[in-house]
Amino acid sequence: MDRLTQIEAFVATAGRGSLTAAAQAEGVTPAVIGRRIDALEQRLGVRLMLRTTRRLSLTQEGAAYLEECQRLLNELANAEAAVSLGGVRARGHLRISAPAGFGRRHVAPRVAEYLDANPEVTVGLDLSDRIVDLVNEGIDCAVRVGELVDSSLTSVRLGDMRRMVVASPAYLARHGAPATPDELGRHECLSLGQQRGWSFAEPKQKGSVRTIKVAGRLECNDGAVLHEWALAGRGLAWRSQWEVGEDLKAGRLVAVLEEYAAPPLGIYALYPQRRQMPLRLRLFIDLLRETYRAPGYWEQG
Repeated sequence: MDRLTQIEAFVATAGRGSLTAAAQAEGVTPAVIGRRIDALEQRLGVRLMLRTTRRLSLTQEGAAYLEECQRLLNELANAEAAVSLGGVRARGHLRISAPAGFGRRHVAPRVAEYLDANPEVTVGLDLSDRIVDLVNEGIDCAVRVGELVDSSLTSVRLGDMRRMVVASPAYLARHGAPATPDELGRHECLSLGQQRGWSFAEPKQKGSVRTIKVAGRLECNDGAVLHEWALAGRGLAWRSQWEVGEDLKAGRLVAVLEEYAAPPLGIYALYPQRRQMPLRLRLFIDLLRETYRAPGYWEQG
């Protein structure tokens, strides 16, 4: 059995959530899709999916393999497009969703750049912090930062994002800098809420991450306000690099506890599983990935 056919059956089933849905999309029976996945698992010598009559879930190995398969299929599609599309240009409408703050700074400028390069495409950009339903709301691509919970969508990792503890030079001059996360209890910490904590790595325990509850006189559920308070010297804030990179470079903020920084989060593009990705979407995802992985991009804010 063709290896590519097996991989496509696995990706389609994982993306659509069932053998039946994958079979309908491929125009075959569920039994055929099942045999292809069985052959793939047998060839690899590992279980990729746990299948019951009611539920399908990926094993840990299956989840890791899925990400690699999606990347390979996308690269194959790009290679074929490069030699076969020739003068064909991207056309049509593209609907994109992104978190509000991140989207304003790091998606909207890319949309403008993308439209300049693709004059026959129109774009609708939805900036919202809610988790949109891509299929039911007709969204072509959602940009998300952090761990993914919806395995029914295809994902492409665009880059990495660090979070860090920052403060203004004025605050550090008055109160000093914490030497370890345990010293945060003696500082004014600007928090999104008491129910949330700040995550730190344990340098002596590789791969270990702990969350510390912080407290202070100021709380706000808006990260932009916490950013402004940190700039005003009101306390320490735990912010993403995309938000404070420019301030760090200009010296308006200083990063502390860097040796305890938790592992970076992923930045992803999510889209509904399709047999062939539209050229307009592929070009947009490629632009984001190239931008976010460029050396020094996040240090520029």
